[in-house]
Amino acid sequence: MDFVIDNWIWIAMVTVSGGMLLYPALLDAGQGVVDPDAAVMLINREKAVVVDVCQPTEFAAGHIQGSKNIPLDDFDKKLPTTVKNKSLPLILVCQSGIRSRRAVAMAQHLGYERAMSLRGGVVAWRNANLPIDRA
Repeated sequence: MDFVIDNWIWIAMVTVSGGMLLYPALLDAGQGVVDPDAAVMLINREKAVVVDVCQPTEFAAGHIQGSKNIPLDDFDKKLPTTVKNKSLPLILVCQSGIRSRRAVAMAQHLGYERAMSLRGGVVAWRNANLPIDRA
């Protein structure tokens, strides 16, 4: 007990730093987020559909090979006609991963239970040296 009393500052620092390390993982856990390597596995093994929610000009500047472009403004109207099979994994992408997280909630509301956002977006995809198409 004396150890805890004498070292309470160190114990508090360890607890806080551990919480800070776990926070990003806990934040992503319920959001349906996938990293580029896991996304490649889903595309190859489960025929996941990749949908880019960027504006057409951003999409033309560089996008994931085989991805379909549905801007976030038209997302809830165009997704059901573009991706008809709701049981396939749906990987949503934008430049940084922020807009695609919003799109995940919209897709889940439309019945796409396996919708997920690409962590870090096209930037993370590019940093992982994965193929990018330019229109």
